[in-house]
Amino acid sequence: MTNINDIAKLAGVSVSTVSRVLNNYKYVSDEKRESVLKVIEEVNYTPNKNAIDLIRGETKTVGVILPYNNNPAFDQMLNGILNMASENDYSVTVLPSKYSKEKELNYLQRLKSKLFDGIILASRANDWETIIPYSNYGSIVSCEYTYNNEIGCSYSDRYSSYLDTFQLLKKRGHCAVAFTTARLESKSTKQTIEAYNEVFGEPPSDYHISDCRCLNDGSEAAKKLLRLPKRPTAIYANGDEVAGGIYLYAKSQQFNIPNDLAIIGQENQPSGSVLGITTVDHQLTKVGKEAFKLVLNRSQEKVKVPYFIIERDSV
Repeated sequence: MTNINDIAKLAGVSVSTVSRVLNNYKYVSDEKRESVLKVIEEVNYTPNKNAIDLIRGETKTVGVILPYNNNPAFDQMLNGILNMASENDYSVTVLPSKYSKEKELNYLQRLKSKLFDGIILASRANDWETIIPYSNYGSIVSCEYTYNNEIGCSYSDRYSSYLDTFQLLKKRGHCAVAFTTARLESKSTKQTIEAYNEVFGEPPSDYHISDCRCLNDGSEAAKKLLRLPKRPTAIYANGDEVAGGIYLYAKSQQFNIPNDLAIIGQENQPSGSVLGITTVDHQLTKVGKEAFKLVLNRSQEKVKVPYFIIERDSV
């Protein structure tokens, strides 16, 4: 089998010159480049990617640890990452974790084994004390704010966005406000509860419904909330799909939106736009783009992406 040494002999150049041609380095004369490429074509040589990666010291591949691959919010982040990867001739490997600590550590071990140039954490299961040591082997970037200096992050200030949303509802005269979340133990859920406490005081236990991720979950949440003796006059959903389920159920029960029930969703997704649901856009596609840039530049910078409340007919 033809190897890089054979190519060098046939082309009459050094092995390092062949390596530079294979890696598309600029500092090779046109004459030598043409000679090497001609031999490669003649012998139908296919370079070994792992060998090239070893020579180059990079894989041009980024891993993305993604808890779920059917979640609209994470899809938006991934879309931003993929767009930037394409622009920079990088490959992306999606690493689904389902919030498994063991799986997450296995993926980080791949960074240690030099299979990736960097890893982007869309969300994480392990604590930072466990994750940080792996930053010695490649760039690790988080899509949530990190206080440590070893990990760069691209993030939106979710706590402030939750405060602004609850304050908007309070200004519109709502005091009985319910909300939905995805994971009970997540940082965003804790921040939602803290923001609620600051604006309305401690939430009634039956005004918070967790494990909501899709249209059907929103419908089931609305079914529970709108049958309460003291039903809420407003619901803040953790995603536009969940908000859409709430909206459709409320409509089926002859509730007037927004007079009987105000609804706010998140992430400015098509479902919310079609139904005219007010939404909090955390610009997750941009969060993904900025996260990729940090990996590309091996940066530990903290990049804050602004959020927007887009008011529509549901409030």
